[in-house]
Amino acid sequence: MPTYPWIAHYEKGIPAEIDPDFCPSIPALLDDVARRFGDHTAFVSMGQKLSFRQVSDCASDLAGYLQSARGLKPGDRVAIMMPNILQYPVSLFGVLKAGFIAVNVNPLYTARELHNQLLDCGASAVIIAENFGRTLEKALPGTGVRLVISTGIADLFGFMKRTIVNFALRHVKKMIPEFSIEGLVPFRSALAEGRSRGFRPVAVKNTDVALLQYTGGTTGISKGAMLTHRNVLANVEQTGRWISQTFQIGKERALTALPLYHIFSFTATLCFLKRASAQLLIANPRDINNVIDAFEKWKPTAFPGVNSLFNALLNSERFRGLDFSQLKMTVGGGAQVQRPVAEKWKKVTGHTILEAYGLTEASPGICGNLPDSPWDGSVGFPLPSTVISIRNDRFEDLGVCADPAQIEAHTGEICAKGPQVMKGYWNQPEETARVLQDGWLHTGDIGWMDKDGRVTITDRKKDLIIVSGYNVYPNEVETVIAANPKVLEVGVVGEKSKTSDETIKAVIVKKDPSLTVQEIRSWCRERLTGYKRPRKIVFVESLPKSPVGKILRRELRSL
Repeated sequence: MPTYPWIAHYEKGIPAEIDPDFCPSIPALLDDVARRFGDHTAFVSMGQKLSFRQVSDCASDLAGYLQSARGLKPGDRVAIMMPNILQYPVSLFGVLKAGFIAVNVNPLYTARELHNQLLDCGASAVIIAENFGRTLEKALPGTGVRLVISTGIADLFGFMKRTIVNFALRHVKKMIPEFSIEGLVPFRSALAEGRSRGFRPVAVKNTDVALLQYTGGTTGISKGAMLTHRNVLANVEQTGRWISQTFQIGKERALTALPLYHIFSFTATLCFLKRASAQLLIANPRDINNVIDAFEKWKPTAFPGVNSLFNALLNSERFRGLDFSQLKMTVGGGAQVQRPVAEKWKKVTGHTILEAYGLTEASPGICGNLPDSPWDGSVGFPLPSTVISIRNDRFEDLGVCADPAQIEAHTGEICAKGPQVMKGYWNQPEETARVLQDGWLHTGDIGWMDKDGRVTITDRKKDLIIVSGYNVYPNEVETVIAANPKVLEVGVVGEKSKTSDETIKAVIVKKDPSLTVQEIRSWCRERLTGYKRPRKIVFVESLPKSPVGKILRRELRSL
């Protein structure tokens, strides 16, 4: 590997390169940890613990059931749709052990969004928390789904607690809607049947696709990034070696509040698992008091988060009064951490937010600040075995910037190369060819690199909106709003917010004068996940356009 400027700044113990083939597959990683740390706590949810051995055994039971299910074969896609509960890691590892491809699904999706994703990935099966059963019932027609496994939130709890919690959710809190899906299989029944039938180990290669992770990519069209076992494990090794001087094997506690269907949380969880760390799963991170309770009782040593979550916690007087002496590392990702938030976090907790940078197509990490380094607004150095190059529109390398006065001349698109870069987009060869060029991943982000190899992001290419760490593309929101018969035209942009990274603004030209803001809100509520819904709705007589009729988004912000 050539000598790059950033390598000289790596801390002792961080190698220039990692071995991306250190483990044959993701489930093999779990089995190895289970052999060495079988009785150690792996995951905790609502006070219920699962050891690494229990996770591995339950995953094998589920894999045995999936192998015996009629019409399913290795390589089929299995969608997993649930919040952070114990069944998620069991489902993930079970799907992968059986030789299937896991498809992470946001459980807050509307029926329209879910239907589109199931259709695109060609899912043969779905494993879902029963809270979202009605959405799935509406989404299933026209898809190729042949098997649905449904789980209650407390299905992996002991008998008494399981009975009480599931009863309360169904009959007291009324959180489980009525739904009807033919041939529905209860999660616990699937485990029991799989246990009786037995699991037959599958020869999984690390070059096989493990995950279809859906993203807007760099165009806004929903695409499934094909992440192989090798891609994900390489990033687990890269990020793990990055923090190896800080973390002790088998002795750390992570607070996992970010949803596991998000690639940032997904890979972070595997990184913690590799080090036999215990993880407390938070099913609803929007309940800030619940997150604070977890912080107080769990006393985490590691906490991955996003800017909006950090900000919400810091605005709580109770959180500011907690003891943070055991907290070793706070990792920020999903979107850039705002300077006021970073500074306040340091003041309140005594710890710097380690800001990292990545994207779904890179499993996701490509850059990170060094542990305990001062927050400077950059996203740090490229990770081991990762090369970053700043390129112009002609794909020419713009080099590093040695003189701050010359930043503009060295600013271009951030391109990345490394073993964590995806195989391509599912069934979209043209998009794959556009984004992957000679092994380089076009990130769609604009930035520059200083003489030491430190990367700073200055802007987003295209019109991506970041809402609480999630990608929102204007064209999807515009398409939904434009389908309203009372709307003539609509343009959508992001606006900076004091409480979140960005909020969505919709500028609408009415077709029917009777159209109201409330009607638009109701329309979006039925068709878009919460973070995709416009917070601000403005009616105008006409939209600003270019001579060829293209909406000028930059001018929408001033309307």
